[in-house]
Amino acid sequence: MTRKLRPAARILLLDEADRVLLFRFDPDDRPPFWCTPGGAVDPGESYPEAARRELREETGLDLDCGPEVLQRHAEFITIEGVPVSADERYFLVRAPHDAVDTAGHTELEQRVMTRFHWFTRADLAAATEPYFPEDLPAILDALERPQ
Repeated sequence: MTRKLRPAARILLLDEADRVLLFRFDPDDRPPFWCTPGGAVDPGESYPEAARRELREETGLDLDCGPEVLQRHAEFITIEGVPVSADERYFLVRAPHDAVDTAGHTELEQRVMTRFHWFTRADLAAATEPYFPEDLPAILDALERPQ
């Protein structure tokens, strides 16, 4: 299967209580899953620019996303049914509050991103639906350790 290259910016958004924001995707062709805010980098856009745009569009927060904290490669099929090989860059962002404004969601996002939730580490450990990245608790723990 030929996969399309997909650069993407993902946000590890933590609120004041150290909970991480995930959106629930409810696609027509597979079981529901949860995912961090973020998405594809637009042509001519840098990863940091894409991170800020995606954060604003998906949460209503217009914040500097700071430096990239993690790079990963993932292969999956997008909601639109396109097989991709994704170069994902992650940005750790601290939200000033836990209010989320989804008014900037596209028509597709409105249809498939059915809800959001701020997850504690205990919530992630007890989750009954898959979330991505699958090792999110370990990633967050590693980022919070002094370097």
